Amino acid sequence: MVIYTRRGDKGKTSLYDPQNKQDSPVAKDSARITAIGSVDELNSHLGLVTALLEDPETKIKVKEIQSNLLRIGSILAGSKLKFSSVKTKKLEREIDRIEGSLPPLANFVLPGGSLVAANLHVARSVSRRTEREVVRLSRFMPISSGVLKYLNRLSDYLFVAAREANFKVGVKDEPWTPVKK
Repeated sequence: MVIYTRRGDKGKTSLYDPQNKQDSPVAKDSARITAIGSVDELNSHLGLVTALLEDPETKIKVKEIQSNLLRIGSILAGSKLKFSSVKTKKLEREIDRIEGSLPPLANFVLPGGSLVAANLHVARSVSRRTEREVVRLSRFMPISSGVLKYLNRLSDYLFVAAREANFKVGVKDEPWTPVKK
């Protein structure tokens, strides 16, 4: 199998169009391709996180999120797959569990700390951009509320997961202190 097709050399790609039951050309800078690309980028950042993770339980959870992101990318590309709200509820339970095990926050924290936590913070910020791009796409095509809710909750999960990663290795979150003029 050859990985390149040369069909995209002029700024277009194709997505399956279920109404016409065939591939249809789409501009590579369209809102839809941008959103799909952001989902893919987020998934790649999480792949880096899994490569760095030593905690097998967290690695399983992050890989499940990666699988969910592949599903979301497929849905955005035109697949008829469904996205259950159960996935968001699972993230919420995990957020609550992690938050309950961490010292409470009194300030914003600077992204960073351990290598795993720093990469989770990068994934968190990419997750927020991904959510914005999918919301933008929802102005042009229907997006399941399950997908939108999951993406909204995902950045929260990645934030508490970064804090937990630091906590587990004894690295304290660094509170943000505004610089005085």
